[in-house]
Amino acid sequence: MDKILLPYNHLQTAHCENGVATGLLKHHGLGFMTEPLMFGLGSGIFYIHIPFLMINNGPAISYRSMPGWIFSRASKLLGVKVNRRKFNSEKDAIEYLDNQIKLGNPVGCQVGVYNLPYFPSEYRFHFNAHNIVVYGKENGNYLVSDPVMETVTTLTEEDMLKVRFAKGPLAPKGHVYYPENVKQVSKEKIQIAIQKAMKRSAFDMLNIPGPICGVDGINYTAKQIRKWRDKLGPKKAGLYLGQIVRMQEEIGTGGGGFRFLYAAFLEQAYGYIPNDALLKLSDEFTKAGDLWRASAINMGRIYKGRLNDQKDYDQSADMLDEIAAIERQAFKNISKLKLI
Repeated sequence: MDKILLPYNHLQTAHCENGVATGLLKHHGLGFMTEPLMFGLGSGIFYIHIPFLMINNGPAISYRSMPGWIFSRASKLLGVKVNRRKFNSEKDAIEYLDNQIKLGNPVGCQVGVYNLPYFPSEYRFHFNAHNIVVYGKENGNYLVSDPVMETVTTLTEEDMLKVRFAKGPLAPKGHVYYPENVKQVSKEKIQIAIQKAMKRSAFDMLNIPGPICGVDGINYTAKQIRKWRDKLGPKKAGLYLGQIVRMQEEIGTGGGGFRFLYAAFLEQAYGYIPNDALLKLSDEFTKAGDLWRASAINMGRIYKGRLNDQKDYDQSADMLDEIAAIERQAFKNISKLKLI
């Protein structure tokens, strides 16, 4: 395979899974697709704080649904089938990827971040749910469109194998995926999909049992933050807050970014369903996004040692409680909203 270059248009986006899914659907003829629309139709907005799981020596917190769910949910609503394959054998994984390239089929790949050579060193950590598009091969190097990068890049066969078979939580196992038999989608189908996706997000944020998910999970994190300084000591408590900031602002688009993305989705939904309630809801999620960003700044100051009193921890917790109140009311309004 000396050179195979498939006609794929690189798309830079705020978040990798949204970008790969959007780019692949646009490649297959769904030109209306955008990153906010993908995120919203995939019911990507979420929150969970898993107290029994630690990542990089800090609390495991996520501001979005499970990796892979956004593309799967959005595709299902639009009537698109997504073909997915994982592998136990590295040899089989290589052969399958090379064969898709020969067939002229750009594919999404789940990879680990730690061994991506084109990532700056400060962003390389053990996170195995990053997504890229492989759209060709030249002189033994894979041609890669990574949605979070400005331009396309390449990976050697050795590096591609490393990132596709990274070890640890969410291990990719050579995961490859792509849409099949994509047909045009009517405006009516998009309208129905928007309403179903919004209702699902509202249910997930309001009704999943237990204190660690959805808006209850945001309150749970606030409650923990109030305890950390006395329970863990200032140094470890500061490291925990630093981890929250990292999960929020550096992994994907984080807490604030995902709320801004959902606000953009609601604005774009208004273009399909001109109901003013969508614009009001968009404003509420923008407000929540601003508060997420402000909370990250406050936590960052504690982590860096610029603030260290209990009142500073309480202030961070107060911000999260305020965010939870805004999001709780917004999702309640969504759950009652009839758009079509």
